[in-house]
Amino acid sequence: MSVNKNNMHKHNIYLDNAATTCVDERVLESMLPAFSLDFGNASSLHHFGTRAKELLEKSRTTIAQCIVANPNEVFFTSSGTESNNWVLKGIAHANQHKGRHIIVSSIEHDCILNTCEWLNDEGYYITYLPVDSDGIVDLERLKEVINPKTVLVSVMHANNEIGTIEPLEKIGQICKERNIYFHSDACQSFGKIPIDVNKAGVDLLTINAHKIYGPKGIGALYIRKGVNLEALLHGGGQEAGLRSSTENIPAIVGFAKAAELSLQEMKSEEIRLSLLRKKMVDFVFSNFPNAYINGHHSQRLPGHLSLGFHGLEGETIRLLLLLDEMGIAVSAGSACSSNDTSHQASHVLQAIGLNPFEARGAIRVSMGRFTTEEDIDIFMNSLSKTLKSLTSIFSDNSMISCAQR
Repeated sequence: MSVNKNNMHKHNIYLDNAATTCVDERVLESMLPAFSLDFGNASSLHHFGTRAKELLEKSRTTIAQCIVANPNEVFFTSSGTESNNWVLKGIAHANQHKGRHIIVSSIEHDCILNTCEWLNDEGYYITYLPVDSDGIVDLERLKEVINPKTVLVSVMHANNEIGTIEPLEKIGQICKERNIYFHSDACQSFGKIPIDVNKAGVDLLTINAHKIYGPKGIGALYIRKGVNLEALLHGGGQEAGLRSSTENIPAIVGFAKAAELSLQEMKSEEIRLSLLRKKMVDFVFSNFPNAYINGHHSQRLPGHLSLGFHGLEGETIRLLLLLDEMGIAVSAGSACSSNDTSHQASHVLQAIGLNPFEARGAIRVSMGRFTTEEDIDIFMNSLSKTLKSLTSIFSDNSMISCAQR
């Protein structure tokens, strides 16, 4: 067998789990029968359909248990993006007789922000909540901007770019006291940290499978009983008539298995990943005085780290590509940012106070279930070599530490 010498230095280390995860072999195994044996349409009355329906409802119950909800409050969708679109458009249209005002945080995922732009064109008024330098929403500002025409508040549970975890319980209490629907996009947090929809006070919650070692193309929306929400898709009346489309049983089964495994392993994984993150942070700050962290230092997802290097912000893409040549996959900002043809600076990083130049300069390192300590050691060594090969636009004397920022 011939050996390609150009690839001998590659390590094949994946540190972009916030973008997507591989499908766990246990998840894949659970899905296979639904492709070949239990392949029926869940709406059919014969035994093939009945078996598919049983798998559908069993999966719904499993996922409901993971967020402490009732099974009849969980509705399957094709993705987190669809769920978020459904919430904003469905609540807006169903409750426009009450008002046309919606509040979202300024650091939401693009699928929320772009939907808000669409709703704005439709005659709705959107307020964007500011965040502090750690990415935490301004609760006092939330209280100020709520008015009698407000129908929905939407704040993500954990930010996909900087990993900061928002105070859902406090936001939920504010919304409950004012009788306003509260929605949270929990695609990044689901399966990684505990979620109880009742304690959090959310009326609607978006989750998906591909961030927790499940298949792509399947998500879900929790809708608290009694919420007035208009359907987004109309057709055969699946999902209690609220989301018509033949159910993707293999993906739904995989989603449920992935959720079950994540719940079982959550505590141990949270500890393990937090220790790996600490090791990485200690190394970076010990070796690079120009390094800084974006987002809250402790109130963040356990396996998530957003890093910047003062003076090297303009070299971020080159840094990412050099690491990729070494077989190490990290991200610049969010995965979706690569689809932005305008090449604008990150709206999340600008919202926490970074200037437009700095807001183009973050790398996101997101560890996962299959990340090992050896992977982190190799990454740190490779990062050192790569950073030393890059040239700062400033002199060494102008580099500042995170503590000085």
